[in-house]
Order: sequence, then structure tokens, then C-alpha cells
Amino acid sequence: MGIEGPLAARIRPATAQDAAALALVAQATFLEAYAALVQVGDMIAHCETQNSAAAFRAALAEGSRAWLVEAETTGAPLGFALLTKSALPDPEDGDIELKRIYLLDRCKGQGLAGDLLDVVTSAAAGHRRLVLGTNRDNERALGFYRKCGFEIIGTRQFTVGSETFDDYILAKPLELS
Repeated sequence: MGIEGPLAARIRPATAQDAAALALVAQATFLEAYAALVQVGDMIAHCETQNSAAAFRAALAEGSRAWLVEAETTGAPLGFALLTKSALPDPEDGDIELKRIYLLDRCKGQGLAGDLLDVVTSAAAGHRRLVLGTNRDNERALGFYRKCGFEIIGTRQFTVGSETFDDYILAKPLELS
């Protein structure tokens, strides 16, 4: 059964108590994106290290900030964004990284990604640029980021187990307050 009409959802700041919900969405969206590209063992290993509740608790404890998208009626996690100190190649002073902005596939196309990006952009105030990496073959994401003012500034490789993917690094200038 699909979601009919606009999805009633809310966005709120996430805390360490939300680590399991963040992990659930991260693992589900990673599976949606890479199921046909990554072997199951590599997928599981990646999710256990990079997309686990422990990984999210650690990121939040180290100063990262996250926002959770939830269904209003049930509180079910539908998506999230994670804002961190930039770990991308060749960072510039004043960069802050949108480490992840994930929505379940069934929630896309309803304006939630734009709303979530608006929250993140507001939270990044005071930084010079918002930077991120995304798979170069993810045309939907690239189109969304271009529409939101991001430009390609470089490349990197992203490895999951034995598979290596090419990513674009994108940046959006921010107004300094």
C-alpha cells in the first residue's frame, strides 16, 4: 500500500535517544540505494559499522547534529539529516558537511527533503559553505541538490566492502550571519 496524498510528517532535532531510529532509516535507505550493487555481506558489515545506533550515538556525542523526520500519527522514522564537521577531501575554512540526508523512497516527492534541507541550512548559519558527497549516478539527488543551489566542486571514492563508487562533492555557499 502506498502513501496517498501529502504525508503528515514532522521534523525535530534528534538526540542520542533517537540513535536506533536514525540507524533504522540509515540501514533501510542504504539497502534501497545499494541492494543491486553491493554484496549482502558487505552491505551488512557497512551497516553494522557506519549505520548503527552506536555510530549515531558516537557522532552526536562528538558534536554532530541530527534531525529526524517522523510520521505524525505513529512517530515512525521516515528520514533524517546529519550535520558534521567536514571530513570530505580538501575542506576549506568555514565548511560544514551534510553527512547524510536520507528519506525512505516512499516518502520522496512530497517536499520533505526540501523542508529537511531548510532546517539543516538554518542550523549551518555562521559557516561559509554547506558541503556533501553523493553518488555520481544518483541523478535524482543531483537534480535536487542543483535545484537547491549546490554546485559540483570535486570528486571522491566511496568504498563498501569490495565495491568502490565514484561520488561528486557538492557545495552551497551560505550567508554568514
